[in-house]
Amino acid sequence: MTRSRDTSSDLDLAGYEVLVGVGGGISAYKVCTVVSRLVQRGCGITVAMTEAGGKFVGPATFQSLTARQVFTSMWQAQDYYDPQHLSLSEVADLFLVAPATANLIGKFASGIADDLVSTMMMGRDCPAMLAPTMNKRMWGNPILQRNIQILRDLDYLFIEPTEGWLACREVGKGRMAEPETIIEAVVQQLKKQPPKASKS
Repeated sequence: MTRSRDTSSDLDLAGYEVLVGVGGGISAYKVCTVVSRLVQRGCGITVAMTEAGGKFVGPATFQSLTARQVFTSMWQAQDYYDPQHLSLSEVADLFLVAPATANLIGKFASGIADDLVSTMMMGRDCPAMLAPTMNKRMWGNPILQRNIQILRDLDYLFIEPTEGWLACREVGKGRMAEPETIIEAVVQQLKKQPPKASKS
């Protein structure tokens, strides 16, 4: 009996680089699975976290999963100045923000760059993909929907949240997509073109 080949276990993402921005939301735990599985497929992952994101999943977790430094501040380099908000996004093939909170979406739509993740977004040189998560009333807020439309018009990619049990103990739309859905969206986007590294 011949076993079917599991192509997802191949290093099919070798050479690709993804910058992952982790926002403040309980669904940040799902991002650990996303990061781990992408790394297992050969993808290089660098994680940047908002201060709120670090309240849900510690930087040490992502450092262990990626075997790379995790960035939490524009000022964390003490011995020299390195404009990380520019250099990290220059090599990335994709900037994934998950969870993308209403606060981050609002910043991106307004051009606000007052922390590491929002500053990286302003200085990026790659496609941006957002996986929103929030309370169902926040998701349905006209201001939030206006901000999303602004970003869609600017070619930001969105992974739609689903309906389900939310952290606020309500049921509705706003639950961040499951890791498998996010991984599939990331892989499809990456494979639209060769890795940047192969062009240099």
